[in-house]
Amino acid sequence: MLPKTVLVTGCTKGIGRALVDIFASHGYHVAGCARNKEDLTNLFVELSTRYPKQRFFFESCDAADAELLKIFGQDVLREFGSLDVLINNAGVFMPGSIAEEAPGALEKQFQTNVGSAYHLSRTLLPAMKKAKSGIIINICSTAGITAYPNGGSYCISKFAMRGMSKVLREELKPDGIRVSTIIPGATLTNSWSGTDLPESRFMPVEDVAHMVYSICELSPRTVVEEIILRPQEGDIN
Repeated sequence: MLPKTVLVTGCTKGIGRALVDIFASHGYHVAGCARNKEDLTNLFVELSTRYPKQRFFFESCDAADAELLKIFGQDVLREFGSLDVLINNAGVFMPGSIAEEAPGALEKQFQTNVGSAYHLSRTLLPAMKKAKSGIIINICSTAGITAYPNGGSYCISKFAMRGMSKVLREELKPDGIRVSTIIPGATLTNSWSGTDLPESRFMPVEDVAHMVYSICELSPRTVVEEIILRPQEGDIN
């Protein structure tokens, strides 16, 4: 059986990096994008050294730039020919209330958190439809099901991300393409840098990655529509 290929946006840090690690450890070819070229180069060297029989393709790309995302998606298809799993993980968190957050906060978070998944999925869907198979996994947030103070435009973007997943799920049923939404609560990523809370209060990124990978191990006859993951002690607001 030929190795499968996964694409992860926001692939160098946090949940994205954990996703790259778990899929690579199970023999997948891996494509990914992030903004920092140095981080991408280091990731490529590390993985190519650890898994010399697998292929890795990383490209610098701002997830808020729709045109760059389209080019990246086309480059991935040229490199690998097909795609088995698309994980829309890229995101940005800018705390603030709707009344007081900085101008442009809505646009920035919407373009990154929702627009990136929308434009990249549209770029890759023709190839997935032709293959009549594939999985799209959208990394959302509990901010997309429960609004909270100081969530502002971030909550709005995550509610929209979850809604887009639901639409894709319905649209792609006839094409054999499965769509899943992962809804994690507080996870130990850079979004929480500077917090006074102990590490034990957060979920480890590896737990989220493990759950995502397990979805891809199911038969094509089964789809996980949504999974909610929370810290054992509950949400952090």
